[in-house]
Amino acid sequence: MSLEIQTNTLQQRRQTFAHIARRFGEDRPATRYEEATLDLQPQRGFHYRPTWDPAHTLYDKSRTAITMADWYQLTDPRQFYYGTYTISRARMIETVDRNFESVARRGLFDAIDPDWQDLVRFYLIPLRHVEWGANMNACNITDVGCGTTITQPAIFAAMDRLGMAQIISRLGLGLGGAETLALGKDIWMTAPEWQPMRRLVEDSLVIEDWFEQLVMQFFTLDGLLFPLVYEAFDERGIAHGASGLSLICEFMVDWQRESSRWIDAVLTRAARESSENAALIGRWHTHWQARGIEALAPLASKVLGDEGEGVLAALAGSLAGRAAKIGMPGEGAVA
Repeated sequence: MSLEIQTNTLQQRRQTFAHIARRFGEDRPATRYEEATLDLQPQRGFHYRPTWDPAHTLYDKSRTAITMADWYQLTDPRQFYYGTYTISRARMIETVDRNFESVARRGLFDAIDPDWQDLVRFYLIPLRHVEWGANMNACNITDVGCGTTITQPAIFAAMDRLGMAQIISRLGLGLGGAETLALGKDIWMTAPEWQPMRRLVEDSLVIEDWFEQLVMQFFTLDGLLFPLVYEAFDERGIAHGASGLSLICEFMVDWQRESSRWIDAVLTRAARESSENAALIGRWHTHWQARGIEALAPLASKVLGDEGEGVLAALAGSLAGRAAKIGMPGEGAVA
């Protein structure tokens, strides 16, 4: 008895899903990002308006003053969908865990000057609450934003902000245990230097226009706060034996660099859609940058002394350069 093995080639009858073919007008293979993102948000067939907001439908485009002919033009240059996002973050968290183990094994927390340890507890641990506010803002954008190209990276960012709050919490435990976390909350609630930031975070939670919330959180505030804390403060800490903090906070530095690609691409495309969009984004940025500098100035002075004001001005100038590249009008790109 002989066995004959043959191979057959099966030709796919369709190369992609119907919603991709409808958008591009061709039956071409789609990327995983396209399949997992484009045209997935429901737009019709709702049975009733939300009882908590009967003036709007679900995913109502009138929830923002920004207008787009196609909201799915606001794509993520990182091409993140669930699979690629979770793989990326798993690798980053593995690095964080290794860095914590390295810092603990070498006793690098104990190598920090005692006075600087106190200052770190003051400026860093309360940021847990700032990250919680960022998480809430990202969740709201996910809830009411237009198009999966916005809501998908927004919920990813929400989870990232929880992750950063957890990293800061682990830092606090390494710098004194649960008492340090309790002290951080007390500083957040009562320290005069933190009250402008606390007010800013609370005000951001009630911004009605979700796109303004996006600009405020991920472009303006993050564009000032991250380089101030994780670069300027960190550089000052190296001289006080705080190199271990640099290892731990590497996640935040990498995240901000990556997140900036996303938010800059979104704002650039929205500003290019119309001059009205560009002007509105610029006004929002101008308003919240002033609030952000006001909120961060006491912390900058506390950590950097007389240099704090100059460092903040330099950060505002750097942010103005990003705003100009995005296409915001001149008055929206300066402090």
